[in-house]
Amino acid sequence: MIIARSPLRIPLGGGGTDLSSYYSTRGGALCSVAINKYTYVVIKPYFFDRLLLSYSKMENVENAGQVEQPIIREALKMTGIKSGLEIYSIADMPSNTGLGSSSSFAVSLLHGLHTFKHEHLPLQTLAEEACDIEIKRLGEPIGKQDQYLAAFGGIVNLDISRAGKVDVTPMAIQPHYLNQLEKSLFLFYTGIRRSASEVLADQDSAAKKKQAPVLDTLDHIKDIGMKIRESLGRGELDRFGELMDEHWQFKKKLSSKVSNSDIDKWYEAGKSAGALGGKIMGAGGGGFLLFYCPDNAQKLRAAMSGMGLAEMRFNFEYEGTKIIFNA
Repeated sequence: MIIARSPLRIPLGGGGTDLSSYYSTRGGALCSVAINKYTYVVIKPYFFDRLLLSYSKMENVENAGQVEQPIIREALKMTGIKSGLEIYSIADMPSNTGLGSSSSFAVSLLHGLHTFKHEHLPLQTLAEEACDIEIKRLGEPIGKQDQYLAAFGGIVNLDISRAGKVDVTPMAIQPHYLNQLEKSLFLFYTGIRRSASEVLADQDSAAKKKQAPVLDTLDHIKDIGMKIRESLGRGELDRFGELMDEHWQFKKKLSSKVSNSDIDKWYEAGKSAGALGGKIMGAGGGGFLLFYCPDNAQKLRAAMSGMGLAEMRFNFEYEGTKIIFNA
């Protein structure tokens, strides 16, 4: 039996510039941090020459070609495994909430399957294989951020060349400021689950058509992401919070699906309660709402609780994908 786990993530700045429709012409730059919420994949030999799968559904099929779950099907094809396995997926958080769960699942699954075959792959390769499955094989209009954070973990800068090569650099932040940042970030669940693909499709289509408003907005978001890197590196955390607010205002211009009246109401309530900035996680439209609030944490919590939003407490995660059991 093999158990693999990979973390979820919180985007800090530059999100959206990791889509090929943007970075292929202008290059991408963003920063993000992994958190200690995970997707686990359990892999073990199956007594029968079939595949037994358990995720949100159950499947018992003869071979990989009959698998309905697209990521599992393509990962099995990629690794050349046709049958004879049981695969179970367990997640700390629900899918479609903006924390990168599908990519975390893809990285865990690939890590587990390669380990089953006694293959040790570099983290960069695991991340790229996950990108290949989700973006190329399945045609999802998503970026490369989630797969790389699931693989590498930590708080990192991602720089993406026009050819799609991703450079991962740990962000240099003094431990005191890193601890303060962790204590000043708050996640609240909106109760809205949505497909990232549906939200990102508008942005991706507009970028592919080279529509100036979307490309100009992404240019601004990339610039804000670079400023966020600099402010965190200097320990200017309140400046980071202000830049998050600026980032959110630009992000809402990417698509009418990014926000709605409820999200706008919750966001303004958070700022009134002491948050300097924030944004919806992932593509937008629902999921988790992130705030940076250096003071008045209880006031922020009370405001969100009073509006029906539940807090999810977390810590940063520095290990990335990991085989936690191998027998």
